[in-house]
Amino acid sequence: MLLQIEQECLDVYKRKVEQAANSRAQLLQVLSDAKLELSTLVSALGDKSSVGIPEKGSETIKEQLAAIAPALEQLWKQKEERVKEFSDVRSQIQKICGEIAGNASEQTGALAVDESDLSLKKLDEYQVKLKELQKEKSDRLSKVLEYVSTVHDLCAVLGMDFFSTITEVHPSLGDSTGVQSKSISNDTLSRLAKTVSALNEDKKQRLHKLQELATQLIDLWNLMDTPEEERRLFNHVTCNSSALVDKVTVPGALALDLIEQAEVEVDRLDKLKSSRMKEIALKRQVELEKIFASVHIEIDPEAAREKIMALIDSGNVEPTELLADMDNQIMKAKEEALSRKEILDRVEKWMSACEEESWLEDYNRDENRYNASRGAHLNLKRAEKARILVNKIPGMVDTLVAKTRAWEEDRGVSFMYDGVPLLAMLDEYAMLRQEREEEKRRLKVWF
Repeated sequence: MLLQIEQECLDVYKRKVEQAANSRAQLLQVLSDAKLELSTLVSALGDKSSVGIPEKGSETIKEQLAAIAPALEQLWKQKEERVKEFSDVRSQIQKICGEIAGNASEQTGALAVDESDLSLKKLDEYQVKLKELQKEKSDRLSKVLEYVSTVHDLCAVLGMDFFSTITEVHPSLGDSTGVQSKSISNDTLSRLAKTVSALNEDKKQRLHKLQELATQLIDLWNLMDTPEEERRLFNHVTCNSSALVDKVTVPGALALDLIEQAEVEVDRLDKLKSSRMKEIALKRQVELEKIFASVHIEIDPEAAREKIMALIDSGNVEPTELLADMDNQIMKAKEEALSRKEILDRVEKWMSACEEESWLEDYNRDENRYNASRGAHLNLKRAEKARILVNKIPGMVDTLVAKTRAWEEDRGVSFMYDGVPLLAMLDEYAMLRQEREEEKRRLKVWF
């Protein structure tokens, strides 16, 4: 009986020892796992000094577990915070990379974080990369906004719809509410650059076309002596006739409807040119005839006018060339008139003296000239002046002959006065005067 009780006690003891051994083994395993986890967390976080890790001592297993637990809890908390930081930074990196690549909308779902390396060094590397990407994004956004502004200005000058033009490049570029939402992808930048280049080329071509039309308008206006009031209606066209491309910035300055308006006006004036040309050419011819008439140069006006009409109707001569030729004729006629002025002034004085000479002869033949009639004293005074003037006629004629001969020698042509050589007129007058003088002398001898 005692042996049985002893055996039972021994069995109970063995079970207790075995249970204690198992419990110790479990505790040791838990402690080992805790230490391994602690080591893994410290390695992953890479910052051992930030957590109070217990040193090895003579504590019991439970005491060691109790000492490790706070450190583990703190490390787990740090890990969660660090994972969140990594996730946030990498999400921002992924988002910006997606925006640059042009597939931001495809970047969905949370990123897996490599929990084996959650060190501050690794986090700093990601943050440095994020800052670089943020700067690149800022630079790209500035470039995009610069392109958008350029497109806006070009569309304004060209009279084009800015919104439809810019949204055709990318829909986000037409959004005026959010700057950060605008696309900054390589494709968007490339398409913006192409759009700006195309608009600049369009601007250059339109300006060239407008300047050609402006030149045609000015030529037609000058050709047809268009009034200033009519010209002012197209100041918005002619104001850029010599402008550089970069200097044309007024909204609508190169709009298609403005160019079409100028084209219509050029066509209208071109159709009027022929009839208006005849009117202008005849006006020039009248001016030319007046100049010639004022200096006693005889021409055939009818023949000249018929020739002008025939030239215009034939279309064989450019209107500008015809008018330029007529202007040249007018200029030469004015020069001719100026060269004849001194001689013509002397001719006028000579003819005036001749008139007085003729009057004096009639006066001398009047037997009643000394009667006390009304106005007799006035005629007497005139006769006295006429005698003085008549005595100067020979000197006038001699001077006039000398001046005329010098003029003819200088130009190699005869000095014509109303179709008659002036020297011939003077010679004829001298002969007639000499005959009259001889007649007077014969009469004196007779009486």
